[in-house]
Amino acid sequence: MNETRKVVTIYLVTNDDSQTKKISIPMSYFKISAFIVAVVVVSLFAGLIDYFGLLVQSIENKKLKIENINLQKQFQVVEGKLDVLQSALDRVGMMTSKLRLITDTQMKDRAEKLNFPAQAMNDSNPPPQERMTGEQMLEQEPIIQTENPVNTLKGEIATEKSTSNYATLVIRIDEAVKDSTLKEQSVIELWEMLSDRQSLLSATPNMKPARGPIGSRFGYRIDPINGKQKMHAGVDIAAPIGTPVRAPADGVVSFAGWDEFYGKLVSIDHGYGVLTRFAHNSQIYVQVGQKVNKFDVIAASGTTGRSTGPHVHYEVRVNGIPVNPMNYILDEE
Repeated sequence: MNETRKVVTIYLVTNDDSQTKKISIPMSYFKISAFIVAVVVVSLFAGLIDYFGLLVQSIENKKLKIENINLQKQFQVVEGKLDVLQSALDRVGMMTSKLRLITDTQMKDRAEKLNFPAQAMNDSNPPPQERMTGEQMLEQEPIIQTENPVNTLKGEIATEKSTSNYATLVIRIDEAVKDSTLKEQSVIELWEMLSDRQSLLSATPNMKPARGPIGSRFGYRIDPINGKQKMHAGVDIAAPIGTPVRAPADGVVSFAGWDEFYGKLVSIDHGYGVLTRFAHNSQIYVQVGQKVNKFDVIAASGTTGRSTGPHVHYEVRVNGIPVNPMNYILDEE
């Protein structure tokens, strides 16, 4: 029997056994039908797989969109904080510059008024080492890659604008960090400078050592004892015997004892080449090597040595040379 005459018989049986239907299909039609069914089934299966894949991709895209929105919000918060940080750094920089200018000007004015040695000023405030500016430091940094290709097949939804904002934010943060480092170094140097200058100011005589009117002043005068013209290396402060003599600045006692000409004499070394001397005292209350602070009582006025009456002979010497003590008295009361 030829294959073309082969048939496939399908029996349809109902609940009623007496009724049975028979369907005969040629083998060639059966094969075609089976092939079509198989193609349909495979197509449906592939369609289901593709559908579920798209569904998963859609869910992933929604998650990425939510993450992107959250990131944008976070960027806005960080950017706001960065603006505040930069404003604070600008204020710190401005205040630092003003402090440097004010303290430097005040110190120069005061040094000129007090006739303070320029060498001491230079030694107390060495020039800071040159540092690179923020722009020079940025030039040495590697260039940040701003282009970031987006893979849309993976559901990436970043845009060129957001990438640019991110790169800009990174640059701003780097600049802020470098700027903060420079500001910190500047503040440290300013603190060291002010600390050193505070020490210099504390060691600079600026007051009368005893209460009383100024008698003989600094310069050439007629010596009251021998009547000859002679250099008077200090000023005389008229004060009753026993008037407290106070240290006009911080220092260390370098001499405390008897001198044939000055009587009971006290000398204080204030550092930076400055020395003060207090003569004709009736009492001495300090010892050599003793540290004294401004306003400490070091002696009591008197009329010892070559003296014509109770007073305090006050001298200021810079690098061993007598200078006018009036330049070191800011308040002449």
